Amino acid sequence: MTDANVIELRDVGVRFGPQQVLSGLTLAIQPHQTVCVIGESGCGKTVLLKLLVSLLKPTVGEVFFEGTPLHALSESDLTKLRLRMGFLFQQAALFDSLTVFDNVAFGLRAKAELPEDEIAARVRDRITEVGLPPTVERKMPAELSGGMRKRVGLARALALDPDVMLYDEPTTGLDPIMTDVINELILQTRVRRPVTSVIVTHEMRTVHKCADRVVMLYPLVRLEPGASQVLYDGPPDGLATAEDVRVRQFVEGDARERLRERADEG
Repeated sequence: MTDANVIELRDVGVRFGPQQVLSGLTLAIQPHQTVCVIGESGCGKTVLLKLLVSLLKPTVGEVFFEGTPLHALSESDLTKLRLRMGFLFQQAALFDSLTVFDNVAFGLRAKAELPEDEIAARVRDRITEVGLPPTVERKMPAELSGGMRKRVGLARALALDPDVMLYDEPTTGLDPIMTDVINELILQTRVRRPVTSVIVTHEMRTVHKCADRVVMLYPLVRLEPGASQVLYDGPPDGLATAEDVRVRQFVEGDARERLRERADEG
């Protein structure tokens, strides 16, 4: 990768029917950064991730990968691009009908560049890398705990040796210990390979442990017309002293202002 931005959004807006989710979003992510995207439910965090892999297209504005606008890519080139990205979905999104081994091997087989013995070796390396025993290979997803499914999902994403890792709420539904396990795996991934990471999360422990940079979005329905949707863009240690009170309230889990608003609406 070059010194240019890996990912860039320029004045991006997304609308679903009458509902505007993102508006005027401009964001640039440099190589090897780990960026945590935080914010209330409904602010467009997961929509942002889907834009980065062109699973969604912006209503207005442009998304770039290494300087190339995604809208200019053919479907074949988009497929090649997506194979350079690892995506850990909220619920891991494993294929229920495939074993753990075949789930992790899925992307490699789709890429069709390696013989089966090399695929098998890489799958086993990645399963070990995420801290799972070899005995898990033949299990079905239904036999796994939530934390194990997340780790299998991460192994599947890492099997492709991606340049970019996208994490959608990687610790949702996990207990504090397993949350820390996933956070450690995210850190280890960054140490082992020169990867650029975008993590959508509500979990402040993940933010403080994993992020180089934090971007906080705010729901458009709660903003004045024309106000920026980005409330904060900076280091994790600046969140607690951010000038914008809404940032501090989110970080501290302070709902008093929201409760007052609802009382006024009533």
